[in-house]
This record gives sequence, structure tokens and C-alpha cells, in this order.
Amino acid sequence: MQAFSVLMVLFGLFVFVLLLMGIRVVQQYEQGVVFRLGRVQPGVRQPGITVIIPVIDRMEKVNMQIITMGVPSQECITKDNVSVHVDAVVYFRVIDAVKAIVNVQNYLFAVSQVAQTSLRSVSGKADLDELLSDRDRINADLRAVIDEPTEGPWGVKIERVELKDVALPEGMKRSMSRQAEAERERRARIIAADGELQASVKLAEAGRALSNDPSGLQLRLLQTVVEVAAEKNSTLVMPFPVELLRYFEKMSSS
Repeated sequence: MQAFSVLMVLFGLFVFVLLLMGIRVVQQYEQGVVFRLGRVQPGVRQPGITVIIPVIDRMEKVNMQIITMGVPSQECITKDNVSVHVDAVVYFRVIDAVKAIVNVQNYLFAVSQVAQTSLRSVSGKADLDELLSDRDRINADLRAVIDEPTEGPWGVKIERVELKDVALPEGMKRSMSRQAEAERERRARIIAADGELQASVKLAEAGRALSNDPSGLQLRLLQTVVEVAAEKNSTLVMPFPVELLRYFEKMSSS
């Protein structure tokens, strides 16, 4: 009887250990894929405590959060034959845990490789000006190209792709700097010429107005005299007014 009791206790301990070995905890941001004797079981284990059969079952947890992955800088030649280095950031998440585990060996590495090749491909189809100014369209094209081979077969959805930086060669930077400087100089000359044109139009209008009113011309002359006389170191020579001679001429003839 004593030996039987010992055996029962040992058996109970064995069953208890097996139960402990079969208990798994799935976090809120995870899903569990169960393999039973190498075959995937239908459905996935949701967050919380779940039980599997020890030794026979094996469970792999899949992170369902959005993953941020940096794409290393890639050297590519744009459509207008400019060599640039482009890097990006990819935001993706697993939408099908079974596909992410079964259909691809390492979905993180696979997405990274697809992102690198797609970055070179899309950048090579765009001009340099498009890479620098039309980022939204380039990002949308990248997302579509990367998402095509990943969402269906691998169960990975690309949420967003963003270009981080476009590194230009030093020679191209100097050329663009000279181009920008020339553009600024051109705009400055256009503005100055437009100002001269407007000033000449206003001066012509003023000249026509003064020619029709001699008294206005005299007032303008007196105003100029006052402005010049304000300078203490200037000598002012005033011509004899022609209107005054005409006045004396009229007085003598009358």
C-alpha cells in the first residue's frame, strides 16, 4: 500500500508538471500558431491563457504590432542618369499569422530584401526633380510595389513607406547651388526692371501733367530748391524766371 501511494503521488506530480508545460500565455499584441506533430492546427490562439498538449504540440507566437523597419541606403541611377543614394522607412504589420510563419522562413528579412530592391527599382524610374519634390507619389509607388508580393503570400501588409533622404553627389550639389543662385539673380533683375518700368511710366505722367500747368512746374522747382538748400555745403545758382520776364514785357507794352 505504501508503494502504491508513492506511485500515485509521483503520477500526480507527473500530470501536474505536464499541465504546467502545456500552459502558454499569449500577450495582447500576439497570436499563437499551434503545430501538432508538425501540422498547423486550424485557427490561431488569441491573447490570454491557452493550453497545448506537451511534447505533441508546439506553439509559435507572432507579433501583430506595426513594425518600423529602416531600409539601408541604396545607390541607384535616376531616369535622367544621376547617381544618388536613397534610404527609406517601411511600416508594416502581420495580418495573417499562419502565412507569416508557414509561407516564408523569416518574414522580417524577406520584407527588408523586397523593400531594398523595390527602392532601387522605383527610384530608377523617376527623375531627380521628382525624387526631391514629388515625395508623396514616390511613397505611394513604393508602398504598392512592396505590398504586392507580401500581403497575399506572406500575410504581411505594408501600411506606409516614407523616403528619408536623397543624398546627391558633391558635383550635383554645386551645380544645383549655381542654378538656384542664377534663378535668384534672374528674379531680382526682373523685379528691378519692372520697378524701372513703373517709375518711368509715372515720371512720364508727371511730366505731361506739369507741361499742362506751368505754375505746377514752378512749385516743383521751388520744392527742389528747398530740398537742395537744406544742404549747408551746397551752392545754389537760380536761373532768372522766364515767366517774370514775360510779366515785365506785358507791363511795358500796356
